[in-house]
Amino acid sequence: MPELTLMKGNEAIAEAAIRAGCDAYFGYPITPQTELLEYMSAHMPSLGRVFLQAESEVAAINMCYGAAAAGARVMTSSSSPGISLMQEGISYMIGAELPCVIVNVVRGGPGLGNIAPAQSDYFLTTRGGGHGDGAGLSFAPYNVQEMHDWTARAFDIAFRYRTPVTILADAILGQMQEPCLLTPWAEPPPVECDWCVGGVRRERPARVVNSLYINPDDLEAKNLTIFARYQEA
Repeated sequence: MPELTLMKGNEAIAEAAIRAGCDAYFGYPITPQTELLEYMSAHMPSLGRVFLQAESEVAAINMCYGAAAAGARVMTSSSSPGISLMQEGISYMIGAELPCVIVNVVRGGPGLGNIAPAQSDYFLTTRGGGHGDGAGLSFAPYNVQEMHDWTARAFDIAFRYRTPVTILADAILGQMQEPCLLTPWAEPPPVECDWCVGGVRRERPARVVNSLYINPDDLEAKNLTIFARYQEA
């Protein structure tokens, strides 16, 4: 049965990710999203899942790259300056067509800015997502309930379209408490990972996940594939 509970927005995202079958979380603490990381650290290990506080945001996004390439349902979270540090890794994941959920609880800016609510990362998220003309999908929740609901959907959509999906929130949404209706626990839908690595097995050829295409024609073909999938989404 659905559960109604009072939660912070950051906690609602974390709980939704866990219930959506998140296999691994990699992140680094930064206000105003640290409660999300704390929640994952308290609950993921007891479920037999991976929680790792990385040494930096750069490390966290590249850990997501590796785990996603193996077919895991992965998530990271940060706030504006930390998301800026992740941009190269996000572009690599877009180029390699890897699913991932990224949470950005926005700070004021530019620079270190402050921890007040802001919409300063709108263009970074909706028009960017790393260098090289790539663009991932993004959701902008309106309240704590939507933070929970859209996070749960984000994993399925990330896998359906093989792309990073960003949850774009802010300090008010992350810190305020509201009643939240939690989705029931359920097994994630099976995903046919005919693209993920997993070691060389006799029944199939080795697979390579990468975003490096030296031949311009090969890169153009890859970009057209990514753009078509983005338009479909």
